[in-house]
Amino acid sequence: MLVFAAVIVTSALLIVEVSQEQSVTQELFLYGAAFLVLFGAAHVAVRRWAPYADPLILPLVALINGIGLVMLHRLDLAEAYGGPFTAKQIIFTTVGVILFVLVLKFVKDHRTLAQYGYTCGFVGLALLALPGLLPGSISEANGAKLWIRLGPLGSIQPGEFAKILLLIFFASFLVSKRELFTTAGKRFLGIDWPRARDMMPVLVAWMLSIGIVVLEKDLGTSLLFFGIVLVMLYIATERAVWVFLGLSLFSLGCIVAFNLFDHVQVRVNTWLDPLAPATGDSDPGYQLRTGLMGMAKGGIDGSGLGKGMPERTPWAASDFILSAIGEELGLIGLMALFLVYLLLMMRGLRSALAVRDSFGKLFAGGLAFTLALQLFVVAGGVTGLIPMTGLTAPFMAAGGSSMLANYVLIALLLRISDAARRPQAPAKPKPKQAPIAEAHTELVERPR
Repeated sequence: MLVFAAVIVTSALLIVEVSQEQSVTQELFLYGAAFLVLFGAAHVAVRRWAPYADPLILPLVALINGIGLVMLHRLDLAEAYGGPFTAKQIIFTTVGVILFVLVLKFVKDHRTLAQYGYTCGFVGLALLALPGLLPGSISEANGAKLWIRLGPLGSIQPGEFAKILLLIFFASFLVSKRELFTTAGKRFLGIDWPRARDMMPVLVAWMLSIGIVVLEKDLGTSLLFFGIVLVMLYIATERAVWVFLGLSLFSLGCIVAFNLFDHVQVRVNTWLDPLAPATGDSDPGYQLRTGLMGMAKGGIDGSGLGKGMPERTPWAASDFILSAIGEELGLIGLMALFLVYLLLMMRGLRSALAVRDSFGKLFAGGLAFTLALQLFVVAGGVTGLIPMTGLTAPFMAAGGSSMLANYVLIALLLRISDAARRPQAPAKPKPKQAPIAEAHTELVERPR
């Protein structure tokens, strides 16, 4: 399956170069060879350290990553777009695969992560807050304080790694307090409420994580954390009332945020009317408008790889890479890509159902849902279904932090999948004892 993915990616690169340059460059074969060698090494690592893991997860990730590389190469060939993106993305993918291998090698049992739940929660909150505490000159970009610039080494977004650490905390906490959530509290309005002291740690961590990213103007990550905790609460307690309460609080929070924050008003108004005329030097609806027009131009079957004009959309290599794919591959290509994502999420949820321990079930469910919610937010934003939030498509969009964090996520998911599919060791037979009637009689002399 990895070879099949490599053939698809190399063929797509060939089509792009022929369409754009009317020739085939040496870079094409280097990209194809690097792709096959890189994921071949990842496959060897999986077979060595997680031999029972789901064999479909890694090829699906490789195919999604490869399609992203194809589109980034296509944008690089568009003159004056501002690349190059492909070479950087290959470097990020290489580092991501290295982290993937290291996680598989050193995390031999996912259950050990539960022992460090509170530590992971504290470190995750610290990573979220760090860009907001630093000066804007090294942490702010496009109005949001999300990054830490490292000079010539580029920049890093700590929030991408914080989501995995907070997932560990939420999963370990909810597993340890699962029974108290349903039996130890009081009943009010027909609902069994947990005790405040049992609920307080997860509420504090949740509110701090959301509050930090809201103040940093990172609405996408705020929505991601909100959805993750809501779903994990539902999985842990199996009570739909948490979903109802969460959505009610979310609706109330949206109203409050719209009235308090100018940047929220801009994004909502742009979503409601992307064709509204510009009111100043900047046109906030231009990005969404050009993305929608590009997908409309692609239609059902697309304009063809290398034959569209996705470079007209700002940030087509990151936030709007799905609109670029929709323009050149059409609705058919975009739906095929979504099906690949869907298969990846289903295999992750299947691992969550199959694993035997409660922490593994909750953690794997959270990891798989993270990918699902992130894709929904990105696809909903570029199609105008929901306001734009700034998240990027997993494994596709240009960006090093997202790529590295998502490969760590997949490695942890494969570790849980290996535990779920690993055959159980046969129970040791208990020594047989003779029936009382057949047992030997022993004479015990009473001490004098």
